[in-house]
Amino acid sequence: MTIQFQQVSKQFKKVSVLKNIDLNIEAGNRVALVGSNGAGKTTLIRCLLGEYNCDGDVLVGGLEPRDNRQLVLKRIGFVPQLPPPLKMPVGQLLKFSASVCDADVDRMIHVAERLGLSVEQISNRPFVKLSGGQKQKLLISIALGRDTDILILDEPAANLDPEARHIFFQILAEKPAHTVMLISSHRLDEVASLVNRVIEMDQGQVVLDDHVEDLLDMSSKLQCIIGLLKPNDAFAKTIKEWGFEDVSDAKTWQGIVAGPDRLRFLGVLSRYSGLLNSLEMSEKESSVHA
Repeated sequence: MTIQFQQVSKQFKKVSVLKNIDLNIEAGNRVALVGSNGAGKTTLIRCLLGEYNCDGDVLVGGLEPRDNRQLVLKRIGFVPQLPPPLKMPVGQLLKFSASVCDADVDRMIHVAERLGLSVEQISNRPFVKLSGGQKQKLLISIALGRDTDILILDEPAANLDPEARHIFFQILAEKPAHTVMLISSHRLDEVASLVNRVIEMDQGQVVLDDHVEDLLDMSSKLQCIIGLLKPNDAFAKTIKEWGFEDVSDAKTWQGIVAGPDRLRFLGVLSRYSGLLNSLEMSEKESSVHA
């Protein structure tokens, strides 16, 4: 399914938020939509979802989303950055979400359980009372637990623990090759390894539109062994959050990192570069030493 923006502009009062956006996003494109806060990313997404009127044309599979919201939204899975303040109980929310898009609620529950969220235990709790991580897992489950042609993900893994991130990337990898993924972020290094196209926005305009080499298997994992010059409590706390285990008196740590998290993980390690004695990262037959 193709997404088209044709001379799309949007103003709030007298402020121009989008300025003559021209974009074609084809089936199979996995797009990083990047830019600083205020660049226009969220407004562009809201126009795509039919939530805003705008000048110009927005077409999803040839349909204008504002006039065909039900048809268009049935083909889109959306994970917002900020969870909505819904007071609806979790079980009711899942049933409602499945009903409006003719989906199977059991598939959504299965995705939630893969992510480590027991729906049975929280079924009667209001969505708004869940933790940030629980809300994120549930929203991902609703979006990914059904058949869609387009996934729109706004900072989708921000509140996920490392193991849930592994599973999240695996589920993305299981999606059909024709699925369009639009992943919004204010930092390219957070999403670069997930995509095959980068679109950067600034002050309501597209300033970069570049296709990148698509080599990464999103379901890949890296076996990592980290050696320290000496034990360090701050490092230990950080690395445990990634699921690593101490295998030698707090000086050697071992764990698994999801392939798409490679750059993010190395960014975390860079904060402790003065402590590092060795780093081994191996994927299948290959390995990298530092």
